[in-house]
Amino acid sequence: MSVFFNVLILGLVSVMASRPAVVMRLLASAYTVAEKSGKIVRRVLHSGDLGIVEKTGANDLQTLADRLVQKSICASLSKSFPKITIIGEEDLPSEAVEDDLIETGQYDVILQKQCPDEYSSLKEEELVVWVDPLDGTKEYTEAARLMDSPVVVQKQLQVHRAPTRLLDHVTVLIGIAYKGKAIAGVINQPFYNYQMGADATLGRTLWGILGLGAFGFQLQDVPEGKRIVTTTRSHSNKLVIDTVQAMEPHDVIRVGGAGNKIIQLVEGKASAYVFASPGCKKWDTCAPEAILHAVGGTLTDMHGKAYRYDADVKHMNSAGVLATLKNHQYYASRVPQAVLQALQSD
Repeated sequence: MSVFFNVLILGLVSVMASRPAVVMRLLASAYTVAEKSGKIVRRVLHSGDLGIVEKTGANDLQTLADRLVQKSICASLSKSFPKITIIGEEDLPSEAVEDDLIETGQYDVILQKQCPDEYSSLKEEELVVWVDPLDGTKEYTEAARLMDSPVVVQKQLQVHRAPTRLLDHVTVLIGIAYKGKAIAGVINQPFYNYQMGADATLGRTLWGILGLGAFGFQLQDVPEGKRIVTTTRSHSNKLVIDTVQAMEPHDVIRVGGAGNKIIQLVEGKASAYVFASPGCKKWDTCAPEAILHAVGGTLTDMHGKAYRYDADVKHMNSAGVLATLKNHQYYASRVPQAVLQALQSD
């Protein structure tokens, strides 16, 4: 009998040892639900009925896509990982979630990766997930208005239809934090390739985890010697303008969405993301920060201080956002003293 139980125990230990770590399984689930979220975002746009409501004003909108995606992500991850803490942007009522919004699949590519040793034994209850169901909502709604009809999105995506490529700004963000630090994340870009014609495959998903790297894109640097700043498109003010000018940039790219701005950095289109204003929230930066840090970049407030993502922190990033792939100290040193005084670090 004792031999039987010894064999049984050894077998169970072997199975547990071969099972992917919790954080890798959570990341693999976040990937698949982000892919599903991208489909929801596209479907709502194609329907022509965005279900827009103003939360605090014309620059703070919520659409049907925001609501459906948050429900999908939160319900899906909670079903598979009931002990995690999930914090989403939208304040939604507790209600039953439709079965077709639930995604229980996992991305095998992530499951096959070796979990970094420092995160291999983490428990569900130690992880906090930050969710922005639709980053770049303003650009999403503006792009919809630029289209003559929902059919245009599917069949005639020509450059003149959306001259500022607004749909590129839209992302779905799922960040994973441990002990207040953003350690893993997923960015889905639902309309990636949307201007490549009717036969193009729409959407892509970037993902990463500290100690392993980031995937789903081609890491590139800006051209040698160039300082290119990406900043807000629709939430500018004197502090933002003064800070951007202080960087002495060769070029400035004004786009929507924190996720999109981090994509600008890792794909070599910008060297710094500068937003000297308290408008960004933790769900905007958790996933992008994890991916940026996974490839050696840095994201801080304007004082050079790291943000924390514990479950009980305040949601606002009160001292702005400064992110770089390289040379972070140069950009931090250029922030005007008046800006530092106006934006108090948490």
